[in-house]
Parts: sequence; structure tokens; C-alpha cells
Amino acid sequence: MKDIKYILICGAGMMGKNIAYVMASNPNFEVGVYDLYPTDVEAGIRNNTKQLLEKGVITAEELESRLSRISFTTDIDSELVSRADLVIEAVFEDMQIKRDTFAKLEERCRPDTIFCTNSSVMSPSEISRDLKHRERFVGTHFWNPGHLIPLVEVVKSDASSDEVAQTVMDVLASAGKEPVLCKKDVPGFIANRMQHALWREAISIVERGIADAATVDKAVKYSFGLRLPQLAPMENADMVGTDLTYNIHDYILKDLEDSHEPSPLLKKLRNEGKIGFKTGEGFQKWTPEQVKASNEGLNEYLIKMLFGK
Repeated sequence: MKDIKYILICGAGMMGKNIAYVMASNPNFEVGVYDLYPTDVEAGIRNNTKQLLEKGVITAEELESRLSRISFTTDIDSELVSRADLVIEAVFEDMQIKRDTFAKLEERCRPDTIFCTNSSVMSPSEISRDLKHRERFVGTHFWNPGHLIPLVEVVKSDASSDEVAQTVMDVLASAGKEPVLCKKDVPGFIANRMQHALWREAISIVERGIADAATVDKAVKYSFGLRLPQLAPMENADMVGTDLTYNIHDYILKDLEDSHEPSPLLKKLRNEGKIGFKTGEGFQKWTPEQVKASNEGLNEYLIKMLFGK
């Protein structure tokens, strides 16, 4: 692995702060955070990790140790930028903003500095299109909440070198993440492709009157959703046998939703302003209390599942 010591996080929003906290878990890393606007990164990290402290997942001393390795700047000509061995960009999901950001970084960083873009959907090949050293560029899709979800998808562009991809995998593993390699730059990468295939079928079941939205969620939560963390699809297919899997697919696949356009029901809800938690109604109706419970419950669940706290 290439010797990595100085890491720069470009963008100090929610994901940027969480990524900085994660990378600072490795005592060998010094983490810089750059943003155009003054941001209290320390306060943001303290707020995001409040539950971890309360549950005893980390100690106050461990948090202070991580914070001591994180610095912030609004100066793109700062040493925090120019010295970076590896950059993780976490700016807005806008193609031009990302391209402009990396163009500025390429002018200030060494030619061997590794560039990573944190995007859930945008192509690293397209983002890096105009760079001079495209071989040192990969996607790194951190899942939200970034300080809790272990997975990071490392996505090779059409020009990424194997060495750079492996270095990024090693760096992420050394910071306690579970990196996986996406060998081809395809929309949705790995996990989002599977997640939205499930969402498409779930929405179709509601749209076709097979079950209502609450029932669909209950069916997931109390069946295969429970075992997925332990028994994922490919292992499950081998467990029951590829012969049985073939027979099931031969019977059922022709009836599953295979539309290449968003659901008419989804479009209708969007056009009517029924966009979910933000408006109190989407596929289901939500009170402010239910919204609060759902948001807080996710972190509680993740902490319990991951750390047993």
C-alpha cells in the first residue's frame, strides 16, 4: 500500500464531517477538512457522535483523540490541501461542481495524490473526465449515516489503476470500514442497484393493490429483512441450491416488475407534493412524532446491531 498519512476531506457537510471522524480513527492519519464556508466541524462531529458516547461505544478520551487529528480550513491554498496524500470529496451531488472541485485540487495537489469522490449515483468516469491523471481517481460511496454504516463502495472508473483502487481499499479498512470493490462504473454501483430493485417491486405491489405500504414494510421487516445481515442473497442461493433458485426464477421472474421508468404512483405522489417525512405524507401518513421516532430509531438500531449497545 502506498504510504498514506495526510487525508483531505473536501466538503464539510454532514457526510464530510462523518467521513473526517471515521478517517481520524486511525492514529496514523492526520485529517484536514476544506470547505468554501466557515464550518464548526468539531461541533458537528460532537453532535453526530452524541449517541455513541451515551451508549459507551466510544469514550470521551477516544473522541478527543480523534478530534485532535482533524483540522479545518477555508483556504484552498492551505498546506492541508497541498500536502494531501489522499482526497475524499464530499461536495454537493452536482456534476459540474464536482468537476470544478477536482480541477482546482489537481492544480494544488501532487500528481500522485489519490482522488476519491463520495457519490451515491454519479459516475467517477464522468466526474474525472477532464483530469490529467485519471488513473489515480476512484469513487468512494460512503453510506449514510457515514459514521455508522460500515460499507464503502470503491468504484473503479474507466481509467482507475488497480494499485490505486487497492490502496483506497486498504486505507478504508485501516479506518474500520468494510470496503467492497465495484469493478465496473455502472449506475447505482453495487448496493443501490439491489436496493432500488427491491424498492421498484415494493412500490409495484402497492400500485397493483396487492398490499398497502405499511404491509409491504412489515413483510420485509419480519421476514428476509431479519436475516439479510447474516444470510445475504448469493449465500442464500447456494444454501437452498442453484437448482431450486433456477426453478423459482423460472416460475416467478416473468411476473415481477421490470419497468424502466419510475412508477406512475411515485410520480403522482411527487406531483401532489406528498413527498414523505418532509410534508407528513407520502406512501403513508406521518405525524411529527412518528418522523422523529423513525429518524432516531435508525441510529439506535444501527448502534445496537453493530456494537451491541
